[in-house]
Parts: sequence; structure tokens; C-alpha cells
Amino acid sequence: MRTALVIGTGLIGTSAALALASRGVVVHLADHDPEQARTAAALGAGTDEAPEGPVDLAIVAAPPAHVAATLADAMRRGLARGYLDVASVKGGPRRELEALGLDLTPYIGTHPMSGREKSGPLAASGDLFEGRPWVLTPTRDTDTEVLNLALELVSHCRAVPVVMDADAHDRAVALVSHMPHLVSSMVAARLEHAEETAVRLCGQGIRDVTRIAASDPRMWIDILSANPGPVADLLADVSADLGETVQALRALQSSDEAKRRQGATGIEDVLRRGNAGQVRVPGKHGSAPRAYEVVAVLIDDQPGQLARIFADAGMAGVNIEDVRIEHATGQQAGLVQLMVEPKAVPVLGAALRERGWALRQ
Repeated sequence: MRTALVIGTGLIGTSAALALASRGVVVHLADHDPEQARTAAALGAGTDEAPEGPVDLAIVAAPPAHVAATLADAMRRGLARGYLDVASVKGGPRRELEALGLDLTPYIGTHPMSGREKSGPLAASGDLFEGRPWVLTPTRDTDTEVLNLALELVSHCRAVPVVMDADAHDRAVALVSHMPHLVSSMVAARLEHAEETAVRLCGQGIRDVTRIAASDPRMWIDILSANPGPVADLLADVSADLGETVQALRALQSSDEAKRRQGATGIEDVLRRGNAGQVRVPGKHGSAPRAYEVVAVLIDDQPGQLARIFADAGMAGVNIEDVRIEHATGQQAGLVQLMVEPKAVPVLGAALRERGWALRQ
């Protein structure tokens, strides 16, 4: 691939353009808002000048509701040899294109499984997709050259290609992305009018659960409008679990010992099913989840503290597998939780204490 056209210079489009430009691909940028395309160009994602002729690959990074129309326009104008979109739903846009009577041999639907709570070109990063799955949904009609162009894009973005059926993809993202986002928003909504004294008690657990609720509602209305059925089905299942859990909690309030035991059994059941589901979440780099142990370090909220910890861990020969930071409420201090292999715990603990760090048991 020598040339590409990115249509839609938001977070995903600009991030893909940055990755391609860094690999020497000549990238042209287009957006319904010319100012946004100019911003992406200023970031080094390419040029906002129109290409002089057909490019190798056109990447449509428009909202799901506008993908089919944008692709149809690009294909009718002959802007590229191959076309793909990066929308978070796949079945609907393809059916819309089929209804328009277009030749879909030069088209493939794709979806990079990566993003941020922020949107727009200023939130973009050339390494946004690194190590993340990138779903490709070819059909029997998809031209081999177009599939190869899509795989080259995925390679340039250092993502991991995953081939799926379009409708299977939509059911999968409803489960792992769309439904969880709504549940996160529902939990966060409980905080909107909560007492300030209660909100001040927020810890890492509530931050983890509500993090994705910070995303742009307008963007999510577009996404959910394109995949409502599978999401509604999943929420119906969650609703049934919620109903049973409420009944179990009410039973725990009973003065009847048998009802309390029944309530405890119900709560234990949902918690154990949660355990069973959580362990299926892929671990680091998409591998099977592994059990890490935590070394908790108390730090002051000052510049350079994290860099020092990582440097000291490196000097001790310990690889940090993951990290979490919990900030103390009302204090300029926090707790850094370093996830490491179990055998590395005594080595890292001793090394950090020797270098003056305070560890929490």
C-alpha cells in the first residue's frame, strides 16, 4: 500500500492515518468538517488535499449511521482500488450497501477493537491499535486484493487480525462492549444526585466500573442505534439476574432463617457465575489470563514517582505485568498496585524497601 484516503478524521480515523503515515504511506484526509481534517493533518496524519487519482485503499471512519452512504459515494466516484470501514457494527452497513445495488467485491467491513473515552483527532494516537484485535468480515464476494490491503492496514497499525462473520461480530460486540457500556452508565447515573459525603468515598472499584461512562453520548447513540437488538437481548438477561438478585437481598432481610439461607444461596450463585465469567476475559496480549500478585507501594503525588518505581523494578530485574493507581481521597498521596509474577514478589518487595519505598502489606 502506497496511498490511502481516510474519510472521517475522528479518534479512529486519525489514529489509523497516523499509523499509516509513520510507515511511509501517503495519506489523504477528508471530513465533513474541513477544520477537523486540517487538525488531523497538523498532527502529522497526512494531507487534507484531495488525491489526484484513485488511492490504494479508502478507509471510511464515519459513524455507523453514515457508513453506507459514505462508502457508496466513495465507490461511485472511484476514489480507491479497495474500500473498508471501521464502524463498530458490521451487518447493518453491509446490508444497506447490498440494498443500494453496489458491487461489493472491492469492499470489506472491519472493526478495530480499540478506543478511548475521548473523541476527535486531538485524542488520536498512532499506537492506539497496537496489540489489539482488529476484526475483518470478508464474504465469498470479497476480492483477495482488498483482503490483502486490509491485512496490510492491520499490520501497519500493529494490530491482530481476527476474521469473523459480520452478524456474529455484532452479537459479540454487543456482549463485550455495547451492553457493558450501558450498564456502566446506569451505575454512574446513581452518582448524579448522590450525597456529596457518599461520593467522596469513591474508590478504585467504582472508578473501574464507571470509567467508560465518560464517553460521548452522541457517539454511543449512533453505535447503539446500529445494533439495538443484540444489546436489548443481553440487557433482558441482565435484567432477569437483577430481579433475582433483588429478591435474594430482600430475603436476607427476613427474620425467617430459611429465607435468609435461600437469599444467601442466590447471592452466592450470581457471585460465583461472575467469577466464572471473569476468568474467561483474555489476559495480557490476548493470551489466557494469568494469576498475578500485587506489590502495593505508597507514593506522594509528585512528578517522577512512577518513573522511579519502574526504574527501581527494572534494576531489580522484575517485569511489571500491569499497574493500577488508587488516589487517596483528600490527600496528595496514592497507592500504586504493581502486578507481578508470584515468584517476583519477594524480590521486588526487598528491592523497593531497600530504595526507600513504603510498602503496604
